[in-house]
Amino acid sequence: MIVTEAGFAPDNHAGGFVPLEEWRGQGALDLPADCDPASLLGRLDGPGVIRIVFGSFTDGRGFTVARRLRMMGYAGQLRASGPLIADQFPMALRSGFNEVEISPAQAERQPWAQWRASLDRPAAYQERLRASCEAQ
Repeated sequence: MIVTEAGFAPDNHAGGFVPLEEWRGQGALDLPADCDPASLLGRLDGPGVIRIVFGSFTDGRGFTVARRLRMMGYAGQLRASGPLIADQFPMALRSGFNEVEISPAQAERQPWAQWRASLDRPAAYQERLRASCEAQ
């Protein structure tokens, strides 16, 4: 199941993802959250889709990898995969991800309404504080 700003959708990428150590410069690429994006310098025009696989709910390195890839000029599709929850969706989008891959079971536990609601909440402590001060 894929989550985008438009809602839930089936996975439309049937070509499969290849781990970095087996990737030959073309096709969809799988990256672990602990990889060094600099290893892709000069090859960022090859993958149409890069999936960054998070190791755990508490591992935020994938957000950094996504942001660095965007800063290095990667313009293709970025997919976050692994244990991510609706509350992390805004951070994923701010980091440069286009979509999040979740299991159908997770989609049942956290329906689209929860993912959508996460986009309406202030994203950071400073934003919540600013909104609170402006309301007074």
